Amino acid sequence: MSTEIKAPTFPESVADGTVATWHKQPGEQVARDELIVDIETDKVVLEVVAPDDGVVEEIIKNEGDVVLSGEVIGKFKAGATGSSAKATESKPESSSEKATADESGVASSDIIMSPAAKKLVEENGLNPKDVNATGKDGRLTKEDVVNHLESKKSVAQSAPAEKTAQASEPVPAANIPQGERAEKRVPMTRLRASIARRLLDASQSTAMLTTFNEVNMKPLMELRKQYKDLFEKTHNGTKLGFMSLFVKAAAEALKRFPAVNASIDGDDIVYHGYQDIGVAVSTEKGLVVPILRDADMMSLATIEGTIKQFGQKAKDGKLTIEEMTGGTFTISNGGVFGSLMSTPILNPPQTAILGMHKIQERPMAVNGEVVILPMMYLALSYDHRMIDGKEAVQFLVTIKELIEDPARILLEI
Repeated sequence: MSTEIKAPTFPESVADGTVATWHKQPGEQVARDELIVDIETDKVVLEVVAPDDGVVEEIIKNEGDVVLSGEVIGKFKAGATGSSAKATESKPESSSEKATADESGVASSDIIMSPAAKKLVEENGLNPKDVNATGKDGRLTKEDVVNHLESKKSVAQSAPAEKTAQASEPVPAANIPQGERAEKRVPMTRLRASIARRLLDASQSTAMLTTFNEVNMKPLMELRKQYKDLFEKTHNGTKLGFMSLFVKAAAEALKRFPAVNASIDGDDIVYHGYQDIGVAVSTEKGLVVPILRDADMMSLATIEGTIKQFGQKAKDGKLTIEEMTGGTFTISNGGVFGSLMSTPILNPPQTAILGMHKIQERPMAVNGEVVILPMMYLALSYDHRMIDGKEAVQFLVTIKELIEDPARILLEI
């Protein structure tokens, strides 16, 4: 008996999603709880797994199709085996039949292709007969097309111009033959499109200003050097980083300046009596901001461990909407990529965001003498509708003081 494969029930904040990847094709055997298809929303990638052992019987929504919450995207047959389910499909051509078909010029539609493979073939203008099919019963898979494109890419320098443009990824400028102007057009992912909309809204709907300061990282670096081995041993391999100390410093500063921890809802100001701090994480698909709930109550080890888990989950596309929803303040560390200074953009409805940057040794005047110190620029972008310049500057100075004298964090002074 066939059962319907449905898109997950989306939260209220998510209107629809897009079928990202079908991991199983019609007729393929699937084990219970095995991943069948990924649904990409504006915020996260949701997974749909098999309800039982069986086979995928039919794909209704192909990759790239927009789906609504709970919409039927395919059919699943429990208890069936791959061979019995495929009996209803068109019988694949034998090797001799394929040769005859090639000689007589049979259309490429006679070749069995997965939806993902068909999409790649069409995007790159390929003839499916030129691609070596390795799937079951001669099926042309997405991996076959990708491998074919990669092999073409490896000889891009000696290939004619019209073949070079078919590469699956943009060809580095150094590999483009002189005189060529290769281009590639790909649709923007839902996550990237959502990020673009939010950034544009933030720049157009807020009175955003940025204030800067610099912090001497030497005390923090010496503290870390002194205790990093003992910290890692005591906390089961969790390493002591700078981010946890900045999170604790931010949480303390937010308590002293409630306006920085507030948000604007229409004509109302919402003051939050808790510090839920978001930490920006960069992924291949875009920037995501998972939330450290009640950061002021978390230990340094818990913060470091949670951030590490978030980073891995973000890389694997496993972050949930709940883990990225809410937040009263955000910290973004562009220093890991070498940024010396930047103006971070607000993450609405939050009213402020802290930007960390690269640690750079610079000559500084200390007690009338020039000393080389490891310095970091800090940037606080804030919504001037909610936060006055005085509060923003004092908040950033508080962060500076807590970092330059870490004992203040413990003593809350």
